[in-house]
Amino acid sequence: MVTDPIADFLTRVRNAQMANHRIVEIPASNLKKRITEILYDKGYILKYKFEDDNKQGVIKIALKYDANTKVPAIRSLERVSRPGLRTYSKPADFERVQNGLGIAIISTSKGVMTDKEAKAQNVGGEVLCHIY
Repeated sequence: MVTDPIADFLTRVRNAQMANHRIVEIPASNLKKRITEILYDKGYILKYKFEDDNKQGVIKIALKYDANTKVPAIRSLERVSRPGLRTYSKPADFERVQNGLGIAIISTSKGVMTDKEAKAQNVGGEVLCHIY
């Protein structure tokens, strides 16, 4: 049983990249699907596919690497808010990730979005993770 599904998602991606896997499979949920869409939109992964297996479903993610050096596109995945210590932030107080080069994924009342989108819509929320 997984107590923190977002941390499990991030760990599976991190471990697959360290092992130089091309594809990683993750049990699906609506929150994980939205995080996957954000990673794709921001160019951190090549492609993704949501598959239905008559249970909760599976997310298949094709990881992105540099063509020459084989370095992963995602350098760091850090969980910020944890089940034991939730971290909430207002739009004015969002931390810059890697001096503006990375993104923070925020769960707001208007859905899951990046820190830049949340700041533009002037909504705060739970800071799920930092990616760069």
